[in-house]
Amino acid sequence: MSDSPAAPKKPGRNNGAVVMMCLSFVFGMGAMSYAAVPLYRIFCQVTGYNGTTQRVDQVSSVVLDRTMRVTFDANVAPGLQWDFKPVEREVNPKIGETIQVNFTAENRSNETQRGQAVFNVTPGEAGVYFNKVQCFCFTETDLKPGEKLDMPVVFYIDPDIVKAVESKNIHTVTLSYTFYPKEGPKPVASNEGGAEKIEKKL
Repeated sequence: MSDSPAAPKKPGRNNGAVVMMCLSFVFGMGAMSYAAVPLYRIFCQVTGYNGTTQRVDQVSSVVLDRTMRVTFDANVAPGLQWDFKPVEREVNPKIGETIQVNFTAENRSNETQRGQAVFNVTPGEAGVYFNKVQCFCFTETDLKPGEKLDMPVVFYIDPDIVKAVESKNIHTVTLSYTFYPKEGPKPVASNEGGAEKIEKKL
């Protein structure tokens, strides 16, 4: 009896192509995650989701005969050698009343450092009703070595907070800030000696 013909070999997979596909997937997911961060932040600022406060250009025209206890929390992320704290730990404004509170930041390092504050309100349901007219968190902050800065926050609680089912029983909100390091502008490269090099070539 003759031997039966050997079964045809299956073509081997291109390992290089598989690796490239996997790497493309990983990099693609990373890019999507990176883009999702600013989009999520914008969504929170518009909707007040996750305790993000609202930025407004005018003060409230309605003030209720009811107060709201507002406490403050201040933190500094690794990378900034700053002493950052609120001047007052809490205030009790009337709902709708526009008030100003102050924070202080001091650079304890021996170099100029740049930071920007990220903020949120707890409980999260109160975020959409916490309106900021002025805040140091809207811009980056530069502090020279040993420099101390007073930083105001002007805000009010929207009177509509007492109408919504999820927020009408809130009596205390906490405004939290965390300062994160920001990369400063890169120094312009010096062009000293450039003219001499050109002259030598000529």
